[in-house]
Amino acid sequence: MSASDEAQYVTFSLGDEVFAVPVGVVREILDHEEAFKIPNGPDYLLGLRDVRGQGVPIMDLRLKLGLSKTVPTPHTRVLVMDIPLDDRMLSLGMVADRVYEVTPFRRDQVEQAPDIGSRWRSDYIAGVVRRDQGFVVLVDLARLLTAKDTELLAGAPKAA
Repeated sequence: MSASDEAQYVTFSLGDEVFAVPVGVVREILDHEEAFKIPNGPDYLLGLRDVRGQGVPIMDLRLKLGLSKTVPTPHTRVLVMDIPLDDRMLSLGMVADRVYEVTPFRRDQVEQAPDIGSRWRSDYIAGVVRRDQGFVVLVDLARLLTAKDTELLAGAPKAA
């Protein structure tokens, strides 16, 4: 098997569910701290955080996925990511209840997102990986964020 048959992912949890994003989009992982609030933003946009001199919008992924709001614990982390979009790179912080590890998944381990026959929004799921402890959902970040989201997040005021 060649190295191109597997990819590295950062795994994290939201409640009891485990998700993963490609390691290549994760710039750094930070401890949680309150973000600078942005007036009139959507509920999932917690605000801005200064990351090495750059104002980065922070998103509560739990709210974006229709789950309950994140309640910070000592394990809560922020994944700072650079997400490639069609016309630009979007820097975004995403709150996770806990970050676990960087792990490789082989291409043949990744299953398609299940079709449950309803209008459940699953287009942001790049695939699922079956593990002994359950499933890991691979998140397609560019699909998770709608055009309206990316416009709003890219237009967020920059921190000084």
